[in-house]
Amino acid sequence: MALSRRQFFALSGASAAGTFLAGAPFKKLYAREFLGQATKAEGFGSLQRDPNGIFDLPPGFQYRAFSRTGETMTDGNIVPSSHDGMASFDGGRGKVILVRNHELDPDEPFDNGPQPKFDPGATGGTVTLAVGSDRRLIEHYASLSGTIRNCAGGPIKRNSSSSMGSWLSCEETLALPDSTNNLQKRHGYVFEVPADARGVIEPVPLTDMGRFLREAVAEDPNTGFLYQTNDDFDELALFYRFRPNKVGNLREGGVLEALKIKGMPGVITSNNPNDDPSTTIPVGEPMPVEWIRIEQPDPPQNGEQKIQREAIPKGAAQFNRGEGIWYGDGDFFFNCTDAGPNSKGQVWRYSPENETLELLAEPADQTILESPDNITVAPWGDLFICEDGDGTDRLLGLTQDGKFYEFGRNALNDAEIAGVNFSPDGRTMFINAPHNDPGVTLAVWGPWDKINRSRA
Repeated sequence: MALSRRQFFALSGASAAGTFLAGAPFKKLYAREFLGQATKAEGFGSLQRDPNGIFDLPPGFQYRAFSRTGETMTDGNIVPSSHDGMASFDGGRGKVILVRNHELDPDEPFDNGPQPKFDPGATGGTVTLAVGSDRRLIEHYASLSGTIRNCAGGPIKRNSSSSMGSWLSCEETLALPDSTNNLQKRHGYVFEVPADARGVIEPVPLTDMGRFLREAVAEDPNTGFLYQTNDDFDELALFYRFRPNKVGNLREGGVLEALKIKGMPGVITSNNPNDDPSTTIPVGEPMPVEWIRIEQPDPPQNGEQKIQREAIPKGAAQFNRGEGIWYGDGDFFFNCTDAGPNSKGQVWRYSPENETLELLAEPADQTILESPDNITVAPWGDLFICEDGDGTDRLLGLTQDGKFYEFGRNALNDAEIAGVNFSPDGRTMFINAPHNDPGVTLAVWGPWDKINRSRA
């Protein structure tokens, strides 16, 4: 159950009174940095150097690390590398179930592939972890195998077969059958991994959700519609909606659609002169949208058969590398990692209630934000954003009045951080920091009620 801000701060031992101004989170989020004004908030305080050299945090916060690359899991398989997108599910009695992606290419081993595999030449997949109320690992085991580049995804609650819900694991690839890599199937799909699955599931690609370079998925709990981001490395990407034929059973298929901004057919939204020097999307101004039906969601080839070739001539809006997406308080928040005037990234909000799209933040300064990737909504309404840029990557908070603050920093290496999300009770943040070399999952906790509310 999602916590209200009052419930959250009551659990944390703080008063909800006076914590935030009345109104839904982010309704007045405007990116002041776009106008060259002050851009940073204090947040939880300055980061403290981690004596273990893994992850720096604010004062009073601590972490517990587990499920490192190379360890032997409960099922005898080896923890793979490249820990990526992840979500938490309520396992009952304080236990948390995590389902975690591993962004592996065919030449990277996942212990030679747990069975059953979707494709014998593919080594990506997911690992499921059970974490106790003391934030200690109980068990971890492979749960999806034979996929490629399982980058992000998203949790869903609408699942007829699992009371806990499921993780939708996304392939960030358009790989085709290839004798060199022993690939036998097309890739670029979503796979549903029930949170209560014990062991490796029978993998079934959800082909109606589209075959494209997919990054992440988020569910609208009111309708069961799924919104998807597209991280295309070679060309501009789209923002998708999937309307299932039967809510709670994605294998029954459905309708795939691409977002179009009314009055701006085919617009390039990146505000990057390398993409389109003639168009500027304003910050903080909601734009009305509509949706274009995709007639061929599962193209058998790439190139001219890619979904963009169908949707852009029909007016679909174009984005520069859509990344993480998360639902919170009726809206969807997503990142575009290479967009913005200096290619430092954008943060967007889509409102299904109003059918509007709004550019929330577009820093031109890499000290504020660089290459935003995975994203989540905190129990009190701030966004938490993982960086995947050059040099040291951070975990950033974004307040309701449009200011960024540092909450965490990779102290081990230059690898990205990923998979940020909160436990169902809101008391623990889980994150993969770093993503690899080696990958490790952290459970983070501390004085969540101590965030500095002086945002002016």
